Amino acid sequence: MTKSRIRVVLEMIKFEHSIFALPFALVGALLAARAGGGLPAWRQIAWIVVAMVGARSAAMTINRIADLEFDRRNPRTANRALPAGELSVAFAWAFTILSSALLVLAAWRLNPLALKLSPVALAALFFYSYTKRFTSWSHLVLGFCLGISPAAAWIAIRGSLDWRMLILCAAVTLWVGGFDVLYACQDVDFDESAGLHSIPKKFGIAKALRISRAMHALMVALLVWLAWSFHLAWPAWAGIAVVAALLAYEQSLVRPDDLSKMNAAFFAVNGYISLLFLLFWGAAVVVTWP
Repeated sequence: MTKSRIRVVLEMIKFEHSIFALPFALVGALLAARAGGGLPAWRQIAWIVVAMVGARSAAMTINRIADLEFDRRNPRTANRALPAGELSVAFAWAFTILSSALLVLAAWRLNPLALKLSPVALAALFFYSYTKRFTSWSHLVLGFCLGISPAAAWIAIRGSLDWRMLILCAAVTLWVGGFDVLYACQDVDFDESAGLHSIPKKFGIAKALRISRAMHALMVALLVWLAWSFHLAWPAWAGIAVVAALLAYEQSLVRPDDLSKMNAAFFAVNGYISLLFLLFWGAAVVVTWP
């Protein structure tokens, strides 16, 4: 594969956006290791990263395949790799299969429960691509697809699941769902003409922004519950304060009559949120290590 094709593939799957989910998965792994009383093996961390890359690459590619006709008709997405003809649909399918196999391989190398659940994870990831056709709440399905990453990482380390990971899963679901609602505000007119569904289309942009803010406020509340349930030290609480401040800033960038700062809200701020969450909560786990 040439360098130019690699660049196109990485652009198609928005590889740089892996930073959104991976830090939360690593926090799940650290919490699992803390609960077990020992540091996670480098082999485990490496296979978790491989599984995340495989899962996200497969999910993004099947999403582009499923939405190909819509992407061709939408001026905002018409220059993407598949509608622009830079990659073929056959190549995209092959890449999806290989990425899915990478996830299954990583799950197999981790533990039996991870392997058994890998098809379930893939089913959820693929299902999301079709939800915009029949529900306005597809944003939460997307959030769930990223939200399961901390629970998956816990399973990868422990071979079982702690109910407290469901709190973090819900928090990530609401975080991603909230900023996806913001992003969908750009496509209200197109969704209307194409017969697609979204919260901004159903409720209007002004109310959609309020729904997004409610999701992010609830995310912060869930993080408070999670930090309390694990009895984490002060860095976790400082991290929650930082996340809350960044979410407030993100929301301030987008107004019903001005979506011009959407990219700054979507890309830069959310990248900082995930990385700083890992930094603060990783420190909290180390401080409270048994």
